[in-house]
Amino acid sequence: MDKINVNNMLAIEEPFMKAPLEQLKRSIRQSQKQAERETAQINVAINGMIKKRDTLSTEEMDKTLGGLIERLQTLKRKLEEAKEEEAQLIRRSKQRAADLNEINSFASTTQPEFQRWCRTRMDRVLIDYMLRNGNVDTAQRLIEHGNLEHFADTSLFALVMSTERELRENHSCRDALQWCAENRSALRKVQSTLEFELRLQEFVEMARERKVTEAIAYSKKYLVAWSATELPRIQRAMALLAFSPDTECAPYRNMFDMSRWDYLAHQFRMVIFQLFDLPAQPLLHLLLQTGLSALKTQACVSEDPMEHNRNCPVCHVDTLGRLAQDLPLSHHVNSNLVCRITGEKMNEDNPPMRLPNGYVYSYGSLSEMASKNDGKIKCPRSGQAFNISEAKKLFVS
Repeated sequence: MDKINVNNMLAIEEPFMKAPLEQLKRSIRQSQKQAERETAQINVAINGMIKKRDTLSTEEMDKTLGGLIERLQTLKRKLEEAKEEEAQLIRRSKQRAADLNEINSFASTTQPEFQRWCRTRMDRVLIDYMLRNGNVDTAQRLIEHGNLEHFADTSLFALVMSTERELRENHSCRDALQWCAENRSALRKVQSTLEFELRLQEFVEMARERKVTEAIAYSKKYLVAWSATELPRIQRAMALLAFSPDTECAPYRNMFDMSRWDYLAHQFRMVIFQLFDLPAQPLLHLLLQTGLSALKTQACVSEDPMEHNRNCPVCHVDTLGRLAQDLPLSHHVNSNLVCRITGEKMNEDNPPMRLPNGYVYSYGSLSEMASKNDGKIKCPRSGQAFNISEAKKLFVS
């Protein structure tokens, strides 16, 4: 019973390892593209200067060379910053791999070292949950307290939150579009339409402000490129120019709806998670749902609150029960009888007792009630009172 199932323990750890590796891969790719682009432009400028060397003055050549040197220095600084970021991601990946590999050294779940490892794991699960929900200060305190810098994807979630804030609060697509430009090839691979949605929203804002000429020019520059897959929506967007923002026509009213900014923020978050192999739900929810799925029974979803067990987390619909709403019912080969008064299991040490009105409760709960009421017991469902001697022991076959 105390043996550790390593495969089960590591089954949910794939995002934990892949997130920094995906960040590293994209950082290297972006650095390479940036270096190639800048050097190509500088080579073009140098070749052009060589061709015009007979017509250029010394001052013009000095100015051109000074500009090229400044560009190279800027490129060098950016590459050094990228190199430091990549080194940090490599250290993070190594630290995470070492932490997961440590589980192979544990022989039993009772080892203090294993308990310490589990506490660290729970801390990083909580950090993930807090970062996703914007509780950055609390997450940072937990990171510093447990020295868990390498176990938290703070920079990734900071990017998500800052871009979401730009979309939701400032109604600006600038940061999101810049990120799309830097990750266009990756977005193309996963067939994401995020960039189109952002471009469409910018077009809608122009239509809202009645900037018809600018909107038409914008559509030619950015929307037409998507006509192969999004032509019907582009056509509807063009028709939007004929409507005012307060229109009652449903399709166009929906396009003008300000709730689209929330939709875009959610889409941006989902695309980030998809590219970096992060689950859409917090890992804390997934772990809780694993346990809740084993507890959910038909009684938990009954509309009669008297069928609910007060000790069952699934029956508490205002708390953990919400996470279990979409989970299937658990499969139990053997039924368990649970006392409605105490929530405890009824068995040979605490047998079920039947009252004259047909309701069944545990011996322990009825005995405790009788000891406080001079041998009298009261059925919590019907309100009827009986003597403890009237309760009959049941034998379930």
